[in-house]
Amino acid sequence: MSAPFTAAEAAALVAGELVGDGATPLTGVAPLDRAGSADLSFLASGKYLALFQASRAGGVLCRAEHREVRPGPATRIVVPDPYRALLQLVGRFYPAPPRAVGIHATAVVEPGAVLGAEVALGPYAVVGAGARLGDRVTVMAGSVVGAGVDVGDDSTIHPSVVLYPGAQIGKRVILHSGVRIAVDGFGYVRGPEGHVRIPHFGRCIIGDDVEIGANSTVDRGSLDDTVIGPGTKMDNLVQVGHNCRIGARCLLMSQVGVAGSTRVEDDVILAGQVGLGGHFTVGKGARIGAQSGVMADVPAGASYFGYPARPVREAMRGVAALARLTKIVGQLEELVERDSPAAK
Repeated sequence: MSAPFTAAEAAALVAGELVGDGATPLTGVAPLDRAGSADLSFLASGKYLALFQASRAGGVLCRAEHREVRPGPATRIVVPDPYRALLQLVGRFYPAPPRAVGIHATAVVEPGAVLGAEVALGPYAVVGAGARLGDRVTVMAGSVVGAGVDVGDDSTIHPSVVLYPGAQIGKRVILHSGVRIAVDGFGYVRGPEGHVRIPHFGRCIIGDDVEIGANSTVDRGSLDDTVIGPGTKMDNLVQVGHNCRIGARCLLMSQVGVAGSTRVEDDVILAGQVGLGGHFTVGKGARIGAQSGVMADVPAGASYFGYPARPVREAMRGVAALARLTKIVGQLEELVERDSPAAK
């Protein structure tokens, strides 16, 4: 943790309006209900106003509408977007540790591999024959960069990651523990002797500034390539099948599954446990609600929900109708029971 700094300094860093004592020392960040007198907190929504009014935080980032709300912490930093302002300050409170450089004695670098400047290889890391690591790449303990794999500058590969041959990783990519990239896809042809495996020769291309969460898997293409577009972020436990094309700046949340040859265009959000059937297209900017099952194309900009997924308003009407139908069925059962011979 860094040395303390003042509320006034914090306000200056985020170009916010200071209300209260600018000399208030701040040493950390904490939620409203746990913050102490030296902590900075934030109020991003009126939903948490009661917590704000009871908070003991030394300072709070808030919007203009909450500038004069009483009670609550006396020192406030008024900004248009408290959450974004907090992200600007977190690095000041909790600076990243110095990056290690060098090759551990137990790391294996096979013949023909090329290492850029200031590369870091942790214990038992493996870099396969003909692989290339760009400048300032970090490969942590037990990770494997397969033969011929290319990893772009400033990328970070956390422990126990496997990059199979056929993977191409962009710049500034973050791969968390347990990630598997360019695994053979799940493709078989049924024959007289059972299921015959389809060979996979395509690549798996991960664009610049992509982050992939722990224990997620992205399959390589069969004949085509699997592509994850620049700036896309994937949560833990996400599966992307062979030949998929995921666009730029998409968000794939926990336990999303994308079946093979699906197209997800730019700026799409797939909430937790969404399943996409194969060979469909989800249009640019679409939003798919949690636990939805997509079984057809989704138009650009649309918001879909349900199983099968359909426009949100239509899905909500269906849920409401089902609730009414349940009540009607109960009333019918009462009538039948009342008029039955046994009841007379």
